[in-house]
Amino acid sequence: MLDAWIQTTPERPAEAEEVYNDVLDLLSIKMRLTVFRVVGDDPKNWFMKTIRHSGFSSRILNINKIFTDSHIGEFKDQSYMESAVIPRLLQVHKTQQPCIELVKTRLLGVNLGYDRILLPQRNLRGPDWIISSSFARFLLSPPQHREQLEVADEAIVQLLIEGASAKEIAVTLGLSHRTVEHRLERMKQRYGARNVVHLVAMLIATHLDRSSYNDSSSAIPEPASDAGA
Repeated sequence: MLDAWIQTTPERPAEAEEVYNDVLDLLSIKMRLTVFRVVGDDPKNWFMKTIRHSGFSSRILNINKIFTDSHIGEFKDQSYMESAVIPRLLQVHKTQQPCIELVKTRLLGVNLGYDRILLPQRNLRGPDWIISSSFARFLLSPPQHREQLEVADEAIVQLLIEGASAKEIAVTLGLSHRTVEHRLERMKQRYGARNVVHLVAMLIATHLDRSSYNDSSSAIPEPASDAGA
């Protein structure tokens, strides 16, 4: 898609379809493709239309239902738009240069992470559209109740995250296998987790929730000078 975008010129602005058509069948199940139509100077009036929904489903959030075709200002979670979407849209609209980044943010109270590339139309008058392609990394719902873990529990959780089994954890920490199982059951009850995997996901989400969610991005090299700005 990036190659197709580079072939466009600001003197003869291309339609968004010319950039993404050839890659639609290549997108993985965890990828979404959206086109933002620029309407005026206020990005909340810009219209976002889904070109391809993600095939990835989750009990935590129904992404396809949340991201319906609408104006940005009509989106359910405006804090998400104002922190994770609008600033980048304005940036690429102004520079007419792509933006590639790992986005770590919150959507409707859920910790969300995804890779994103934004491609603005190259147009002497300014972009009429911006393509957004995203690849889901994680959806993590933090527990409703905050709990203070004991040192032994924190050690168990850390080893779980590293892929250790309950038996391996018991050997590493010098505990009995039954003690480790008992502590895991107690943590599941305290956090309302359905199983150990769910418990670990909740604890990771809690850690992420405590961290600052600053977007990290890396711009790609500018195209050759004969391609325009």
